[in-house]
Amino acid sequence: MRDMTLADVDAVLAIEQAVQTYPWTRGNFMDALNSGYVCRVDEMGGEIRGFAVLRLVLDEAELLSIGVAADQQRKGLGRALLLEMLDLACQKNMLRVFLEVRASNVAALALYRSAGFGEIGIRRDYYQNANGSEDAITMACELTGEING
Repeated sequence: MRDMTLADVDAVLAIEQAVQTYPWTRGNFMDALNSGYVCRVDEMGGEIRGFAVLRLVLDEAELLSIGVAADQQRKGLGRALLLEMLDLACQKNMLRVFLEVRASNVAALALYRSAGFGEIGIRRDYYQNANGSEDAITMACELTGEING
C-alpha cells in the first residue's frame, strides 16, 4: 500500500463508481487529497485494487471512504485497507476512529465489528437509496495501540 496521488484519482474513481450506488465524485477525492487527509491505495502489478480515505481531527479520526475493486472483493483486501488505516491512526496518536456505514451493508458491518468497531448511534435517513433513504450506523473503535484483525 502507498499514498494516493493525483495521478491515481481516475483509477480510484472508477472503483468507486463501479462498487457504490451513490459514489464519491472526482471533486470529493481531489478535496481529500488537497486537504491533507490520509489517502492510501493498494496497488499490485500497476493496477489499483482498492483505496481508503481517513480524516484526522485533533486526537480522533474518521474513516470517510474505503473501496475495493469488484473483482478483488472477498479476498481480504478490505480488511487489509481497514487495518492499515487503523494502524496509521495509531501512529498519529489518535484515540479513536469513527465511521458511518449503510445499515443494509451487512458485509461491511461484519468487517468493522471484527476489527473492534462498536455501534454508537444511528443517523436516520442519512444515505440515499432506491427507496429514498436509509439509515447510517455510526461506529467507533477505541485505539489502544493494538489493532484487532
